[in-house]
Amino acid sequence: MQKSLSVYDSDGSTFAPLVVIELALETKEEAIAWLLNRVRDKQQYGGAELLVEQLTPGAQGTEKVNPNVYVVGASWQRLLYGAEDVGLFKEFNDGSMRGFTYANKHNFKEFQGDGDGFLSMAECQYIIKHELDNLRAKDEAHVPGYPKMKLYPGKSVIRRMQSKGILVQVFPLHEKEELKRLSFSWYKNIKLSFQPLDDIRHYFGEGMALYFGFLEYFTLALIPMALIGIPYYLFDWEDYDKFTVFAGFNLVWCTVILELWKRLSASLAYGWGTLSRKKAFEEPRPGFHGVLGVNPVTGRAEPLYSNAKRQLRIYLVSIPFVLLCLYLSLYVMMIYFDMEGWALMIHDEEPTFWTGVLLFIPSIIYAVVIEIMNLIYRYAAEFLTGWENHRLKSTFQNHLVLKVLVFNFFNCFASLFYIAFVMQDMVLLRQSLATLLITSQILNQIMEAFLPYWLQRRRNKKAHKRMIKTMGDKELPLSEQVKLEADMSTYLGTFDDYLELFLLFGYVSLFSCVYPLAAVLVVLNNVTEVYSDAFKMCTVFKRPFSEPAANIGVWQLAFEAMSVIAVVTNCALIGMSPQVKSYFPESETQLILWVVGFEHFLLASKFILTFVIPDVPKHIQIKLSRLEFESLEALKKRKMLEASGIPKTDK
Repeated sequence: MQKSLSVYDSDGSTFAPLVVIELALETKEEAIAWLLNRVRDKQQYGGAELLVEQLTPGAQGTEKVNPNVYVVGASWQRLLYGAEDVGLFKEFNDGSMRGFTYANKHNFKEFQGDGDGFLSMAECQYIIKHELDNLRAKDEAHVPGYPKMKLYPGKSVIRRMQSKGILVQVFPLHEKEELKRLSFSWYKNIKLSFQPLDDIRHYFGEGMALYFGFLEYFTLALIPMALIGIPYYLFDWEDYDKFTVFAGFNLVWCTVILELWKRLSASLAYGWGTLSRKKAFEEPRPGFHGVLGVNPVTGRAEPLYSNAKRQLRIYLVSIPFVLLCLYLSLYVMMIYFDMEGWALMIHDEEPTFWTGVLLFIPSIIYAVVIEIMNLIYRYAAEFLTGWENHRLKSTFQNHLVLKVLVFNFFNCFASLFYIAFVMQDMVLLRQSLATLLITSQILNQIMEAFLPYWLQRRRNKKAHKRMIKTMGDKELPLSEQVKLEADMSTYLGTFDDYLELFLLFGYVSLFSCVYPLAAVLVVLNNVTEVYSDAFKMCTVFKRPFSEPAANIGVWQLAFEAMSVIAVVTNCALIGMSPQVKSYFPESETQLILWVVGFEHFLLASKFILTFVIPDVPKHIQIKLSRLEFESLEALKKRKMLEASGIPKTDK
């Protein structure tokens, strides 16, 4: 916990500031007073029972300062009760991971004294966010001071004020000393070593740690491919008759690594206490709207929206829009092939060094256009998915991921499939794959690392100097730290990071047999990605709230779908090789049947592997089963006591 900075609540109690709430500059006084009272009120009166105080502006600087900035904290007892409410899992004295309960707190391994230090700062901030999100309207008809901003019983107050622009932002504060230690062990001290995943999880939460864990695992899994690819590239890469061996290795590799990752992620999630953690009941996302009704599950009043209307929007607007975008992508691809043919014609007429360079220009231009189209489509897909008006954030995310994946897959790989299976030009396929891969990696590094850092400096050079100062020995006042972090960019989640890894996985698993250096390039990219992403998280972005996660979610399905496509693609490439064709000199039909049969055999083997390799290691399965058995035994004992008439003791 951050003990060096503390503030006084209105009742005089001292607390460590954990979360910042910033309201709009022109927010009316009655709305501010009402919100603060709700945050401070006891839980039995519908409040969050948190500690909150207005931030005193610093004396330095002449720019206009927003006075409506508040820091939020909580007493240790309140945080411990909150840990039980959110279903936090911690290590028990017997070494197992169990759901934390306040009544049983002294039986947890790291709980000492009054529990100071038992919860990490990220966990405390997550608890506070949970309590703020669960502040619900009672009998208020509207937000005080805003008659048009209607409220109804059960509506989340924070979400309502955010959607109407009264609440500008809510973000957790960085912890200077811990961030400095994490930065040094993560990206400042450059060395060949594993990432400090436990420290990342402790500071940023399980969702972020699982992303970096997957990034590290994917990089290590690529090393065998890279080690085989280098000599293959040096000695046999011009002999396309021999790429069948590399394609065969591809088939096994892309299946096995995903199955082993599920086991590794299960081990990590169990150690972090999220594997057996119950999923919280999802509330409607802030952008969801509809006619006021009653939720049949919770009994609370909330907006209801016809599923039939949503399906009409999806099938009559969203799907035609996606198909139109796919057509435009196909049209751009044909323009690329026209440019490729023009460059080849000029080179064939009078071969020179410069005409040789010209051969790569169409591929470079096409790679840049692909990245631009992906970016524009991403914004359009977000708008369209929001317009579909999905009730839950998870449903919104799944529909967005599906839209983006379909377009990105088609946009990035359609030309490679066309070259491989229509033109059957392996030389052009190798050149196009290399150009697309290298250009996309350079653009991604510029967009993800250099551009955010440069924009941050340009937007607020003074804030950047203060940021550098916070990493030094001098302690900044709380007001300066809050102002600095409020001006930093907001981290939008791991969506784009996983999408980039998905496309890189596609380049390697689909076509690396014709360009064996693909795995080498991706390894180099991933190594720099670790350092650039770590740098961004520690210096460019606000600290994100911790997000509990037991796996990488829908992205696991996306990677597995890509591995299935990789089986089909590599089997087709093997069937096209002169080596294999020589075994079927008279009948092309027999060749096709053999390839299809081999592909079906491999797909069947792949699905068998998913059952043979358990997703959760045996020792973890035993621990989970033992906890379930103990829970059932405790439930039986309680029922027996109730049946015998022994009165229960009140808390």
